[in-house]
Amino acid sequence: MDGKPTRGALPGRPRDATGQSKRRPTQARSRTPAREPGRVHWMELFFDLVFVAFVGQLAHGIHGDPGWAEYGTFLLLFFPAWWAWANIVSVINLLPQLTSRSLGVAMLAAMAASALMAAAAPEALGQRAWAFSLANAVLRVLLLVLWLYQHRGHSADPSWRIWIYNGGTAVLWLVAALLPVPGAVVLWAVAIAVEVGMVANSNRIGADRSMAGINIEHAGERLGLFVIIVLGESVFSIVTEAAEYWSAGAGLAAALGFLVVALLGWAFFQYGVGTLNAGLERLHTRGDLTGILQTTLFLPFILIVGVTSLAAGIATAIPAPFDPLPWGAAIAVGGGIALFYATNAAVSLRYGRPARPVLAWGIPTVVLALGLVPLGATRPAAVVLGAAVVLLALVTTYVEIKARRRSAAPWVPGTPPAGPGE
Repeated sequence: MDGKPTRGALPGRPRDATGQSKRRPTQARSRTPAREPGRVHWMELFFDLVFVAFVGQLAHGIHGDPGWAEYGTFLLLFFPAWWAWANIVSVINLLPQLTSRSLGVAMLAAMAASALMAAAAPEALGQRAWAFSLANAVLRVLLLVLWLYQHRGHSADPSWRIWIYNGGTAVLWLVAALLPVPGAVVLWAVAIAVEVGMVANSNRIGADRSMAGINIEHAGERLGLFVIIVLGESVFSIVTEAAEYWSAGAGLAAALGFLVVALLGWAFFQYGVGTLNAGLERLHTRGDLTGILQTTLFLPFILIVGVTSLAAGIATAIPAPFDPLPWGAAIAVGGGIALFYATNAAVSLRYGRPARPVLAWGIPTVVLALGLVPLGATRPAAVVLGAAVVLLALVTTYVEIKARRRSAAPWVPGTPPAGPGE
């Protein structure tokens, strides 16, 4: 060898035994899956941040003294966005083989549409209805592409369900973007009714076979992480209000509001997540797709509505901690806590938990939480927040005592682990 590089070789590129340069396995690397089947990718969490910004935009509409119109608007605008988020989570769950680039492009496209939806939210029933419609149409087109990709690799069935589920509804949302508000809202309702109806009857139209490969670990972690972000948005709202209305009274109300949110987080992450994972695994083992859909698509929506409403009520209390809450805000506080615990009880029952122990903590908590509504409308806001802290502390103490007794009791082989409060 004379020390000169072999013809065709590039400096710095490794060579084989014959002196020929080796090509780097760029193609192989590009096809490496972005995540393990049971793990959540960072880009999925990045997408959630934009979606929670949309939730925060809607929450402003139920601050103060919201009435039926404000709550109705909140639900009308929130459910289509939630449904799109849940569908994106579902199809990504079934596509663990997506490369990092493919997953990144899909999430960035979903983020762009969600950001447009969030910006349009304050006037979504007015001058920005076209933008809200267009954003939902883009999300459905993205879902159409992802579901067709998933179908091509995992199913030999006809794809007509996907074309109707996402293609047909994407057309409805696009047409809605061209219509004034009354007509647009009607098409929104039709599009959502088509999607929800097809999911509710998935076992009858054969769509359940496409969901058979759902990864329970990913689904549970995805939902838990989203709840973290929503609770974080609640804390952000509390801190923002306390910073704006800086006083001893505002600080007291903010501290009590923080404790309320913290106790809800404690209940969900100390006990709810374990129940969630075990329950989903049980439903998956039984092949109960309907139960999985109910506890990952429908019921969590109610829980998120409860947390968001509660945060709005707390934010209303901070500026005037020694005045009674407006009725709308009192409903937000008591009703939000009631929805949170009612949802957790319903999910536990759907997972097959014994009714008696679940109802032992579920019914009293929901009833007492609803009792905060008249209390909040007649007593100072700080008092109702303090009462909420006491209620949640008592529920947490009860569950802790039951958990310690279970851990001390001998386990009988062959019996499933008990859930919170059992």
